[in-house]
Amino acid sequence: MEYAENILGTIGNTPLVKINKLTQGIEALVLAKYETFNPGNSVKDRMALQMVEDAEAQGLIKPGGTIIEGTSGNTGMGLALAAIVKGYKMVCVLADKQSKEKIDILRAVGVEVVVCPTNVAPDDPQSYYSTARRLAQETPNAWYVNQYDNLGNTRAHYLSTGPEIWQQTDGKVTHFVVGVGTGGTISGVGKYLKEQNPNVKVWGIDTYGSVFKKYHETGIFDENEIYPYVTEGIGEDILPKNVDFDIIDGFTKVTDKDAAIYTRRLAREEGMFVGNSAGAAMKGLLQLQEHFTKDDVVVVLFHDHGSRYVGKMFNDDWMKAQGYL
Repeated sequence: MEYAENILGTIGNTPLVKINKLTQGIEALVLAKYETFNPGNSVKDRMALQMVEDAEAQGLIKPGGTIIEGTSGNTGMGLALAAIVKGYKMVCVLADKQSKEKIDILRAVGVEVVVCPTNVAPDDPQSYYSTARRLAQETPNAWYVNQYDNLGNTRAHYLSTGPEIWQQTDGKVTHFVVGVGTGGTISGVGKYLKEQNPNVKVWGIDTYGSVFKKYHETGIFDENEIYPYVTEGIGEDILPKNVDFDIIDGFTKVTDKDAAIYTRRLAREEGMFVGNSAGAAMKGLLQLQEHFTKDDVVVVLFHDHGSRYVGKMFNDDWMKAQGYL
């Protein structure tokens, strides 16, 4: 009989799916690493489990303890699955720009959710970074995950996502394109792929309002680059330790409007019901097409599921209110 011992055993081994309609005019083979097939419907299941298991091995969390994390939603879901199976309590701290669906889904799996304002500096006591740290200090037997600086995040993708892409493409992958938030996915996958073939190009998708692209190109952390943006799950107003800028060949920025429109186009033209950052990644890939030749194999990673965004990108009224339709 073939079965998993628990839901955590189903994480990983997600398919590669060819993109057909949105890539017309691109001669390269474009494949989506389709991470919604993970049990928590996102790529974050991989690093969530890795970080929990690392913490257990290091004695950072004890039986019956509480896991506390600041999240845009998906890491929280992955951590919640691990917490349920392993017997921990789970507290997630979110910024108020995250979709209602993300908050509802976390509560559905028993997570205590704390919501903080988006439009404050990272070191403001009200920010979701500061609030998560404070709650971890105040809660007995608590472990603060800190996905931004916890290098188990990158290691998860070095150990699983990267090898899967290499094996699934028979070592023929030439470009890897992915949205960058905490940086674990791009850094872990990029490191693995470049170890197999140093000629693989690794491209990050950034958003307007985030510091990554300018910092990568100039080494300057420019606070004038920082302002509120709508796109969820990518871009940052900090420099997480998981972002290894040496592995990244370049960034392209995608507007909130384009990210939202391409999220919808993936659903309607490819049958790919994926999240907001996938729309950004798809548009970013199209912006990079001059770098691809007919012999190239381009892998773009789609982070999460469209069900997280039904009230936003997939809602005509919301799209019109934003000026996107």
